[in-house]
Amino acid sequence: MRRLTRLREEVEDWQNLFRQCEELQALLELAQAEGDGAMLAEVEAEAGRLAQEVERREVRLMLSGEYDQGDALLSIHAGAGGTDAQDWAEMLLRMYLRWAERRGFETDILEIVSGEEAGIKTVTVELRGPYAYGYSRAEAGVHRLVRLSPFDAAHRRHTSFALVEVVPVLDDSIEVNINPEDLRIEVFRSAGHGGQSVNTTDSAVRITHLPTGIVATCQNERSQLRNKETAMKVLRSRLYELEKRRQEEERARLKGEHIPAEWGNQIRSYVLHPYNLVKDLRTGFETSNAAAVLDGEIDGFIDAYLRWKMGKG
Repeated sequence: MRRLTRLREEVEDWQNLFRQCEELQALLELAQAEGDGAMLAEVEAEAGRLAQEVERREVRLMLSGEYDQGDALLSIHAGAGGTDAQDWAEMLLRMYLRWAERRGFETDILEIVSGEEAGIKTVTVELRGPYAYGYSRAEAGVHRLVRLSPFDAAHRRHTSFALVEVVPVLDDSIEVNINPEDLRIEVFRSAGHGGQSVNTTDSAVRITHLPTGIVATCQNERSQLRNKETAMKVLRSRLYELEKRRQEEERARLKGEHIPAEWGNQIRSYVLHPYNLVKDLRTGFETSNAAAVLDGEIDGFIDAYLRWKMGKG
């Protein structure tokens, strides 16, 4: 029923857009017949707006994957680069939170581990909103930062890495079999983000899936039960994604294709010194306005990825 409702809304939106185009065509003919310059300028401006709306909807049509319309879990892990990498992971967290706000997505930080000196070691954010997974999956991969290090007394140039993982939030209709005997469940006191009300009791929950070593943690609720439910939701999504990746790798192996190591799958470089440039290595899309990108303006990269992915398919 949810899928049917979304499809009806999608059809109604396209029909409404078609009606707007018809009305604009009639207005154009009237303006040309009367030689009304002001009306022609108005028609031109409206045509530009409609063209942008059509382009935006064309991009959305590319989001036809099984889970593209649903919510997402986005995780960031600091990689090589020490304190600089942990600071870079926190910069990426800010970038994605700003982007989500622009998109109208709701966000919840489910797990965060702070660095010893600065930044964060790892964080998991839930993104909730239409097509949250479809858009955010474009960001999965290794992100590389080149800048003058604020943590280097000599202020030398450093290169840092962070890994972004994106998995869909599964609804209750998706079966993922988890043996309770395969789980190790630990409770502990929350640290870092969350405020005093969260940090005064052992409410945080860490669940380890022993056969795979996958760990899911949640510490953002006061209730230990709520944190356990959320951690299980994260674990189900990660196990499903792991199994899907295994199947894809097996199909690729049978075809004789090479599957690159995850950490080798660098997707984007952010250069802040000696010049400003953010470039996606998959699509070639780039911009010199690095400050805007780090402030959440990444839709250009996501749109380019979706078009590139469709071209590959």
